[in-house]
Amino acid sequence: MPQSNKLNKPLITFFLVLAFLFQEQAYSQLVIGQPTLGFSQACANDDFNSFSATFVFSPESALDVSNQFFIELSDADGDFSDPVVVYTASPGWITTSPATVDFPIPDTASGENYKIRVKSTSPVATSTASENFAAYYKLQDSPFTINNLVSTGAYCTGGSYLLTIDNPGTGNNDSPLNYPSLTFNWYKETSETTAVFVAQGPSLSVSEEGTFFVETNYGTCTSNSFSNRVTISEASASGEADATIASSLGNPYCPEQGLTTLSTIGGNSYQWFKDGIEIPNATSQMYQTNESGTFSVQVDLGECSASGSIELESELFESEINVDEINYLIDGETLTVTVTNDAVSPVFDWYLDDELLIGETENTLEATAFGDYEVVITETSGCSGSVIYQFTIEQGLDPFPDVPNIPNVISPNGDLINDTWVLPLQYTSGTNTEVIILNEQGKVVFETIDYQNNWPEDDLNLGSVNQLFYYIITTVEGEVKKGSITLVK
Repeated sequence: MPQSNKLNKPLITFFLVLAFLFQEQAYSQLVIGQPTLGFSQACANDDFNSFSATFVFSPESALDVSNQFFIELSDADGDFSDPVVVYTASPGWITTSPATVDFPIPDTASGENYKIRVKSTSPVATSTASENFAAYYKLQDSPFTINNLVSTGAYCTGGSYLLTIDNPGTGNNDSPLNYPSLTFNWYKETSETTAVFVAQGPSLSVSEEGTFFVETNYGTCTSNSFSNRVTISEASASGEADATIASSLGNPYCPEQGLTTLSTIGGNSYQWFKDGIEIPNATSQMYQTNESGTFSVQVDLGECSASGSIELESELFESEINVDEINYLIDGETLTVTVTNDAVSPVFDWYLDDELLIGETENTLEATAFGDYEVVITETSGCSGSVIYQFTIEQGLDPFPDVPNIPNVISPNGDLINDTWVLPLQYTSGTNTEVIILNEQGKVVFETIDYQNNWPEDDLNLGSVNQLFYYIITTVEGEVKKGSITLVK
């Protein structure tokens, strides 16, 4: 009997160790509950991409100090064959249940039936999948243009009109075609607030009248990625349709922004006109200009045609200057230069020989120096732009110099040297002296009592032979001077 007790001790020890091992294995098992979503849809973009989920696990004591929880995202059909890890906790970071974590969705997400699940590393465990949810990363989330922002289109009877998304579009248009992974849904309006789905794709061939637009396909996620509306019509029985023209900078437009692009409806060929005159080589769907005027276009649609026009206006202010391009002054004289304008909050900068005239900030300049001038008028509010005027002041000839004698030879050849018959001051303007000039035949060709030193003003048809004239000068006192004048070539 004592021997039997001795044999049972090893057996008892074995069972105790086995029980302990079973107990440790039980305690090392971990159960993770189905994750609860903190959102109904995961609609992400560049400005927002953070979504929360909460999960429970048990027992907390089963977690190893090195354990990491991570979240996997399925494909758009809820399949975890090739999941994407969207969240990984630091080792030992999550130790208490329940736990809430935030995670992003990848920029390739696009679908209505995504799921997530939670996994742990030590011990290894996996939760059941979450409920389905829509997930879209909105790569492009701003309005874009179609049909070059032209609001209409037309097709011939039995034909069609092609609507396309503009790429890259005009102005600041952010074309969704720059993002190859995106898809698009086309719609036709049924009322001001309702529309029906028509087709998918980057373009739409339309063979019925109506108003159409397209949206980037972000499923149930709302977005701002939609186009302008385009109204399509069938050409009239006469084969004519209206061709709307749109200006990329608006109308009126600010020319300081550069050229505005005029666009019309799509067709087979085009011809643009300005103020009724055909513009050479302007045979594309678009035409660029920085001018104002009436622009029109003829569009060949195949079996029919379309035409339209736009009265294009520039917002740049009107202005003018009161001096000529070249002006003459003699020493001591002043030229008053004035620029008039209707600019909003204008600024004036005056330059002489490319040097800024400090302190000259008004619209008027009292100019006395010879040289090349420039005035820049800048509108600082509204359509900010500038207008530049340039003019020159050169030294002129004194029309009444103090000459001692009556000249008998002049050379009117336009070189500004001895071009006119210049008399002493006692015979010129203001003295009431009578001046008469006769040709060789004795015919009076010039007569005045207010001589301006300006004869001959007219072309005397000088040939190779010098011409001879005679003068009679009679002062108010009755003094008479006579002589001849030779005009040399």
